[in-house]
Amino acid sequence: TGSKKCKTIMLMFSEYNICFRDGGYVMQLERRGYVKAGHWTPEAAVEHPEAVRQLHREFLRAGANVIQTFTFYCSEDKLEISGNVTNITGAQINEAACDLAREVANEGDALVAGCVSKTPCYVKSHSETEVKAIFKKQMDDFLKKDIDFFIVEFVDHVEEAVWAVEVLKTSGKPVGATLCISPHGDMHGVPPGQCAVRMVKAGADIVGVNCHLDPLTCVQTVKLMKAGLEKAGLKAHLMIQPLGFHTPECNIGGYTSLPEYPFALETRAMTRWDIHKYAREAYNAGIRYIGGCCGFEPYHIRAIAEEVAAERGFLPPASEKHGLWGAALEMHTKPWVRARARREYWENLLPASGRPKCPSMATPADDYEKQLETKIQM
Repeated sequence: TGSKKCKTIMLMFSEYNICFRDGGYVMQLERRGYVKAGHWTPEAAVEHPEAVRQLHREFLRAGANVIQTFTFYCSEDKLEISGNVTNITGAQINEAACDLAREVANEGDALVAGCVSKTPCYVKSHSETEVKAIFKKQMDDFLKKDIDFFIVEFVDHVEEAVWAVEVLKTSGKPVGATLCISPHGDMHGVPPGQCAVRMVKAGADIVGVNCHLDPLTCVQTVKLMKAGLEKAGLKAHLMIQPLGFHTPECNIGGYTSLPEYPFALETRAMTRWDIHKYAREAYNAGIRYIGGCCGFEPYHIRAIAEEVAAERGFLPPASEKHGLWGAALEMHTKPWVRARARREYWENLLPASGRPKCPSMATPADDYEKQLETKIQM
């Protein structure tokens, strides 16, 4: 039965099916008052389950057919460093997050992905044994709840991602592995194509990128991964979970090097029309697992679902309250607003910031960029 379910899950990522993942929970819940910025740990799954549950439901209604456990940065070493959690264990958070994700997933026949992310231990000790033990502990928590598949996310060294995949593959469940890297490669300068090859050889069924950079830059990185796999004669499903922000200045270091990170990113937010373009670019690139990370809200996921509705075969429930390409504006009382009820208008709009002194670009933090460039040259 387990083998049959694995095959069913992998069919969802095939050439003819599309899988949508929900968005960036830690940033959304921080803005709503349930997560503390800085270490971004997910104790809200225990402390405020109603908030996590509601966000799950909004993403599900918007079209997500994968609900990801709210377990970002839930390794014991990260929880200890953060200081945010003194009376809640990582196991309690993992298990509560699985219960919440499964409860909501069952409301819409969606899948549950158990997620692990990078560990402070990797940078501190670089011990394969210690790092793998951390991933093994998280995996055991998830297996108690029988999640559908695993995702490795927010890892910027391919070596650590490989270690995570090797551990999670012992579960017998499908494993997706994503890196928060640019087209330049990981933190040690390993090119995207080579990163993909290493993760697939470790056992990853799905590979791609998540977070750190804007959608079209992430599409470019996944294309490089795809080319690397094809050159090596390997196959894997492709996955993408970019930022919901415009980040053209930081194509190496990522959005954490922007001066607006993390509390003033609103002016960089993607519109739903930006996301339509991203979804089409991703689909045309052969990517069938399309989602979002930090900055993505439910209406962004709805935009993905609406853009590829013809290929998918249906619209999400949230589209009942949304006219495609502004069609609902045809009922507006003001004629100049009614004139905006057309695709051409929204596709060609250049949104203004509304701030007279707001620059079009910012200067990323020099130290981080220079450090990364030095590593890539080594």
